Amino acid sequence: MQKGKANKSRPRPWSDDEVKLLRRLYPRGNARQIAERLGRSVATVRQKAYSMGLRTDKPRPWSADEIRLLKKLYRRETRQSIANKLGRRLSSVKHEARKVGVTKEGSRPWSRQEMALLKRLHRQKTQQEIAHRLGRTLWAVAAKLHKLGLRKKLHVWSKRELNLLKRLYPSKTAKEIAEELGRPVPATRLKIVKLGLKKKLSYEESHRARKGVREKLCTHCGKWKGESRFSSKNRRSKDRMERELAVRN
Repeated sequence: MQKGKANKSRPRPWSDDEVKLLRRLYPRGNARQIAERLGRSVATVRQKAYSMGLRTDKPRPWSADEIRLLKKLYRRETRQSIANKLGRRLSSVKHEARKVGVTKEGSRPWSRQEMALLKRLHRQKTQQEIAHRLGRTLWAVAAKLHKLGLRKKLHVWSKRELNLLKRLYPSKTAKEIAEELGRPVPATRLKIVKLGLKKKLSYEESHRARKGVREKLCTHCGKWKGESRFSSKNRRSKDRMERELAVRN
């Protein structure tokens, strides 16, 4: 008895003729007609078309059954899983979910205090910092900012800031400079790269010996690392000459 039930629930394989028919008619947007002609459900036809990479020539509106299934599955399944079942693109599922107002399980509504804090911080803090402050995901913060139409205004670097950046960079890290300038660390690092600033330290200042191990100061992260972790392509550089001399001795 159980074996008969298992055979009954097993999906019917697609024949070559069915695949050819699907490939020929599906781009025209006739999924329901194809389902009736093949004696299959519309969802099965769309799933097969999606797995074959078939797309309709024109945007397909969401039916009431699809929206009902979207609301039912959205809280407990991944968006990609829902897209596969409905035979739709992932971006289409995300857009429709936002449109009908469904959210993932465990998400909570935004309070007035959170909204006020979001509006106050979005110009001074990164989205990651705001998400950490509010105890929310980065995606939730980005989606709420987009919905409210909040955009971060670009602050032009003043001459005073640029001169201070150039003066501090050889002796301080990007994080320390960002704190002194009151700017985000990523923006400070980006400006350093655009200006082409380099750490200019003497050989004695950038090298040291600790517990018998020769170390070198990394100009990227500001940390001391073993000299073996650095490579020098210039044969006449002092680093390479000192290393070769140590090996010979």
